Amino acid sequence: MNKIYSTLFAAMLTIAAGAQTLCSGAGRYATSVYTTYTVTSNITYGSNYPLTSTTTQSVLTLDFYEPAADTAQARPLIIWAHGGSFITGSKNDQDVSELSARFAKRGFACASIDYRLGFSPFDSTGVIPALLRAVQDMKAAVRFFYKDKSTINKYKIDTNNIFIGGSSAGAITALHVAYLNKTCEINPYINQTTLAASGGIDGGSGNQCYSSRVKGVINLCGALGKYWWLEAGDVPLCSMHGTIDGTVKYGQGIANPGIPIMYLDGSRMIAAGTAVSGVSHKFYTWYGANHVPYAGTGAPQVAYMDTTERFVRDYLVGRLGCTNPPLMTPNTPYGAVTAYSYTPCTANVAMACNVSVREIQNNSLLEEVYPNPSNETVNVVFKNSTTVHTITLTDMTGKVIQTETTKDAVFVIRKNNMGQGIYFLKVTNEQGEYSVQKIIFY
Repeated sequence: MNKIYSTLFAAMLTIAAGAQTLCSGAGRYATSVYTTYTVTSNITYGSNYPLTSTTTQSVLTLDFYEPAADTAQARPLIIWAHGGSFITGSKNDQDVSELSARFAKRGFACASIDYRLGFSPFDSTGVIPALLRAVQDMKAAVRFFYKDKSTINKYKIDTNNIFIGGSSAGAITALHVAYLNKTCEINPYINQTTLAASGGIDGGSGNQCYSSRVKGVINLCGALGKYWWLEAGDVPLCSMHGTIDGTVKYGQGIANPGIPIMYLDGSRMIAAGTAVSGVSHKFYTWYGANHVPYAGTGAPQVAYMDTTERFVRDYLVGRLGCTNPPLMTPNTPYGAVTAYSYTPCTANVAMACNVSVREIQNNSLLEEVYPNPSNETVNVVFKNSTTVHTITLTDMTGKVIQTETTKDAVFVIRKNNMGQGIYFLKVTNEQGEYSVQKIIFY
């Protein structure tokens, strides 16, 4: 019996030691142990159709920050998204680039992403699809690093410790990536046909069939569609928000970057929701501060950025299982909030990819697939017109819609009664080689 207890005790010590090694020694992650960092710019992580085109996809890129001369083989990753009201901004914006640099010096890997921008009309009718596009793109960025880890492992990411965050619209994006996880939650804003046609909540911006699971969320002056989307078992988050934020309300109200665009629950309402759901939430209030007070190079902005770095650092090292003492203490939220009644929704239309499709890129059997997207027919042109090809068409859930065998040089896929949406075309030849292509009918 003593031997059993000794073994269990040794195992517990090993687990504890494994957690603490993340922040042990010179204090990696807990302190800025690196003086320099490197940036690899304009890495392509995916592509998708922008607001302005259904024929030409926009390339999605990120900038990757890492400590200079880092030898660690599995680093925690923070994926940052910029602000700009889903209209403007870029991965080079000062606030997200500064956050990426500061946390790279602490030993984290960071990715600052671009995502698809623009919406029309300038109201909730237009901005909700824009938000969905941003969510789809951030999920593709998460999947990009899961794919890298399972293939060439170029970026040396610990996929058990991927965090997402952002500033303003970027924070709104990250919150929705983490907590908008049922199609019934978005039903009041986007109908199922439109949702399916855009690729569902997960979207088709790249790296399909890889995970988009994250360890936590960093919400800097953001908001969520409904605070009750936070449910027991959801990932923990941290939030920082100013009490007089006139762009994204601290409590509840209409986001207004110059024009009113959508009604959201701000960080104070999110705190009320996490108190009910039990989701861990580290919340810091900037009393008397307006929107993104840490953005800029002046003395007040730098001081706010220092506060941001310290508070987010405390949240991250805690999520990593480290025991380093906190640098800051969450303060008391400002004012009371009035909760509103709601009925939780449970319905969900699965929009998962066909699990047999690891990636949509192998087109060795296909000469051309056009027009794509299409409203009526899609022509599939084979590179080898003398062999037999098997055509399999599935929907986003993996359900087989059509299977055909052809000896023709061109095969025509007809929309007929399939409806709008994204489909996967798999072409197999007699040798068992296959190609996969995404098909969109609108």
